[in-house]
Amino acid sequence: MAFVILLAFIAIPLMEIAVFIEVGGIIGLWWTLAIVVATALGGTFMLRRQGLATLHRAQSHMAEGRMPLREVFDGLCLLIAGALLLTPGFVTDLAGGLLLLPPIRTILGRMVANHIIATGQFQGQTFSTQPPPPHSSSGNDDIIDVDFEEVPPEDPAPLDDQRKKPPES
Repeated sequence: MAFVILLAFIAIPLMEIAVFIEVGGIIGLWWTLAIVVATALGGTFMLRRQGLATLHRAQSHMAEGRMPLREVFDGLCLLIAGALLLTPGFVTDLAGGLLLLPPIRTILGRMVANHIIATGQFQGQTFSTQPPPPHSSSGNDDIIDVDFEEVPPEDPAPLDDQRKKPPES
């Protein structure tokens, strides 16, 4: 895995430089820079719209007591898309733009779900906003029903007088 990451950190900038040189040679430096800035701004706008829509869907799913797995995956894809769109370059902009498309995220989500199911790495957890069910009523409740009566304290003076008196014979 570390080798793949190292390879990506070397290959992606080299691809970006090559594409910049080719595109710059065809349309010129200023148009190339304008396109890079425009894709960053347009991507930020689209990212904000889709991110807020995903957040609203996630909140409605949680209010219904359902786990928003699809929305969490979409949010992760949108986070990666934002990073790619803000990185200058045509290759990263293309990858980020593809992640903004819901059908592409659906295909990726299915691929990830199939991989998780195939490898058996999923440990499910239920999610509900409902309170837990009450404990079984086996007669061992935590409720104690009591009646009480307040008893005033006795006057200690008469007791002291009785102790001082000698016993009668």
